[in-house]
Amino acid sequence: MPRKTPHAPAGATQAPAMLVFGAIFATLWLAHLPLLRLPYFWDEAGYFIPAARDILLTGDLIPHTTLSNAHPPLVMLWLALCWKLTAYSPLVTRTAMLLVAAFGFTALWLLARRVASAATATATVVLTALSPTVFSQSAMAQLDIAAFALVLWMLYSHIAGRRWQAIAFGALAAVTKETSVAVTLTLFGADLLGWFAYRWWPGLAAKWCLPRRTLLQCAAYLLALLPLVAWLAYHFHRTGHVFGNPDYLRYNVGATVTPLRILLAGLMRLWHAVGYMNLFVLTAAALLLLWNARGVNAPKAAAAAIPLNVQLLLALVVLAQVAEFSVVGGALLARYMIAAIPLVILLAVNVLRMYAPRWEWWVAGCAAAFVAALFFNPPWFISPEDNLTWAAYVRMHQEAARYVERHYAQERILTAWTASDELNRPFLGYVEKPLSVVRLENFTGEEILRAAQAPESFDVVVAFSTKYEPPRGFFQQIPGWTAVQTRYFDFHQDLPAAAIARMLHGRIVWQERTPGEWIAVIEIDKIRNARAAFPQMR
Repeated sequence: MPRKTPHAPAGATQAPAMLVFGAIFATLWLAHLPLLRLPYFWDEAGYFIPAARDILLTGDLIPHTTLSNAHPPLVMLWLALCWKLTAYSPLVTRTAMLLVAAFGFTALWLLARRVASAATATATVVLTALSPTVFSQSAMAQLDIAAFALVLWMLYSHIAGRRWQAIAFGALAAVTKETSVAVTLTLFGADLLGWFAYRWWPGLAAKWCLPRRTLLQCAAYLLALLPLVAWLAYHFHRTGHVFGNPDYLRYNVGATVTPLRILLAGLMRLWHAVGYMNLFVLTAAALLLLWNARGVNAPKAAAAAIPLNVQLLLALVVLAQVAEFSVVGGALLARYMIAAIPLVILLAVNVLRMYAPRWEWWVAGCAAAFVAALFFNPPWFISPEDNLTWAAYVRMHQEAARYVERHYAQERILTAWTASDELNRPFLGYVEKPLSVVRLENFTGEEILRAAQAPESFDVVVAFSTKYEPPRGFFQQIPGWTAVQTRYFDFHQDLPAAAIARMLHGRIVWQERTPGEWIAVIEIDKIRNARAAFPQMR
């Protein structure tokens, strides 16, 4: 029989939440200090910062300097408020997001402390904070860390028996990131399962400590969906689209619903939740200990165990997110699963606490593996935002933008997103004044050939790796893997800078490279010839 149900009142006295929050925020801020002044990266620059800036300047919840994709506005409102009260800068932005992250880690500490122990809670928070994907996202102006925070508060409130508080956090999570409704519906389903079980199998329901609710109480969780419904109705009223512009909807939903893609995406989402970025070190250790301890009923293990019904609930929440993002979400981004990662870590740490001799050393070893994954990339494709690779990307693009602004401020610059926005939008932090940009999709052979047919439309090229390129093609050796990635997951291969320069009749005048990433400035022959004929152009 589990020690307590997920709806039992709090038993032990907990440290004041504000004290925990303050300590976590100070630690996070200091750990991220080298990153706090970096300009905006990828989707920050492409959507979230422009959308928040539109709110700051106009008060309008519908962005007009970027295409609206129907994401709820709560995070953008938070950023606009922080800028209004202080100043518009990356330092303020990243500090504001770290406050949100600390809020989420506080909920995680309270949750783990309630269902396990203070030692388990501390280990869970430390490992989650060091998990490379969570660490990187904690300071990024995107929706995922805010969804992470509010989902954890919803789960803590639910397990603590604070039903209406859980519903309120569920409502806030829904207007932070719409996909968080999967967690709300999981809690609704768990309550409904309890109602059904007590109605037909009361003995089994009591044995598993399932929640005992009326149908009306079960349905109360659906109230958390109403703010999201209201936002989508407002968005439709303003734009004529419920779920964002048609291209966004097609990429994230329409193009994803095929059986093979759902299967492959499901496997990748599960990997992101339980094994990615050295998380497998922790989960494999937990599985090994469980296997070795099967049939053991040690007093220490029983005393340390999270109640079985709580373990099942947390596992259901993880699986619900895996299932959801197997169907929606065009890009296989690990950040989509960061609300599941702390739950996996909590369950794994609970196993270490139960069965591992000197379990603290096991936790320390897992922490070292996470830190290694922050700095060193695996031999396969990753998204740069999954560890500190994103910082190297931003610094290279900063240097390239400064070089181009210094030498080619009056020229037309051929480049792809994200550099097209970096060079054209000074508020992103890369240039002082907007430069003239000619856009292409990427740097594949097809795109470069198309650009070569209109050489009169550009003068300089800023070429770069639009995807992380591992030094060894680990999965590319698998027959058919590249074809599957290209068909279902938007994979493409950029040409190297030297090949681009040859095809466009130019020469590389500046280049920088880090493992897996590069950027180059290519001067086209006609510009070099003009500078030779008219030295005053230099």
